[in-house]
Amino acid sequence: MRVCCPAVQPCGRRGSLCAGFALLLCMLATNANAQSPVTVRAGAHAVGVVTRADPALLGDERTESYLTQPMIMAHASWRDRLTLSATINFEGWTLDRGELMAGNAGEGYIDRRHPHTFLHEVMLTGFVSAAGFDASLAFGRGFAPFGTDDPMVRPFVKYPANHHWSQILERWVLVGALKRGPVAFEAGLFNGNEPTSPEDLGRLSRFADSHAFRLSLSPIRSLELQGSYAAVESPEHVLGGGLDQRKWSASGRWDGRETVGLPLYGFVEWAETHEYDDDRRAFLFTTVLAEAALDADAWRLAARFERTTRPEEERLFDPFRSARPHADENIIGVTRWNTTTLHAGRVLEVEGLTVRPFVEASLAQVREITGAIFQPVEFYGDDRLWNLSIGIKVRFGMQHIRMGRYGVAGPTIHDHGM
Repeated sequence: MRVCCPAVQPCGRRGSLCAGFALLLCMLATNANAQSPVTVRAGAHAVGVVTRADPALLGDERTESYLTQPMIMAHASWRDRLTLSATINFEGWTLDRGELMAGNAGEGYIDRRHPHTFLHEVMLTGFVSAAGFDASLAFGRGFAPFGTDDPMVRPFVKYPANHHWSQILERWVLVGALKRGPVAFEAGLFNGNEPTSPEDLGRLSRFADSHAFRLSLSPIRSLELQGSYAAVESPEHVLGGGLDQRKWSASGRWDGRETVGLPLYGFVEWAETHEYDDDRRAFLFTTVLAEAALDADAWRLAARFERTTRPEEERLFDPFRSARPHADENIIGVTRWNTTTLHAGRVLEVEGLTVRPFVEASLAQVREITGAIFQPVEFYGDDRLWNLSIGIKVRFGMQHIRMGRYGVAGPTIHDHGM
């Protein structure tokens, strides 16, 4: 295995952090060989995209370009008993202003997807089998055992608005999993607070203040059903004392491409997030999403529909940002977003790279549902918001195929992927 390690130019704390992890991944890869009990796979991924939002704000359209989802990944396995997975994400450098997408919100960004942390994931997992059961224990920084796969590994480039309702990521987590036949159960402890910046490594002092459980069933190879619950303490306030969340999720996933030879993927999910002030429920946010994709020769066609509610917060001088940490009185309404997205792309192999040109279009319809002071038509200039994106995905080597699951609960990497 020959791996070329790119030079990384340090730039302060962020550069030193990323350079160190990039060097670690390269050392792992270059020291692996066919005779070693350690097997290593590595890869890189990025998307160049131009996005037009119409309207974006006060009736005006905006056109912006980005390098989104730039990352390097590595997965090392020792005799199938111990694995180390790592993902370094460089959106803190390339996506500081956020990525335009109406309906998205989280970590102080509104109508833009926020950049993820540099240390997106690093998980050490051990495996054991006994008495007909397979078990694993994973620790590191990654995903809590709640909800569904990271949207990054699904057929679309733009994230759905329910990202923060349907996944809990970039936390210090301890995840135990037990599997027998088609049934898998996961339980996890983690820190509840969300990252406050791309450099944020999380607060170990809050580790285990939150917990989650997930039960999965695969009655046949192509079908997976899951239900999960999470109790998240004060995700919006690093020091605690903010609203707590109680989260529920259920989903069904069909993938016949590698099992029955039918190149069809389908997915449906439902989730609720209840926010509590002590024992009093302050807010309820809901989401329903369905998506499907068909691979035909080198083409992929995909469609997604989403119906999600989100809080409307007071915005800063930058109308795409809100204050963090926020208080209850910063919420000035609740909106419901019905968004339909269509995607078309084609796979090309270019000198060892997988290149996928694509076009993606969405129409979001929004309305305020509480009678509060926020009025979408006055703010955006319309209650129907269009988004058109054209770009190219580029990948070399491995990629995650089921990002968000560890150990015996499901595969996390694949050499080809979606």
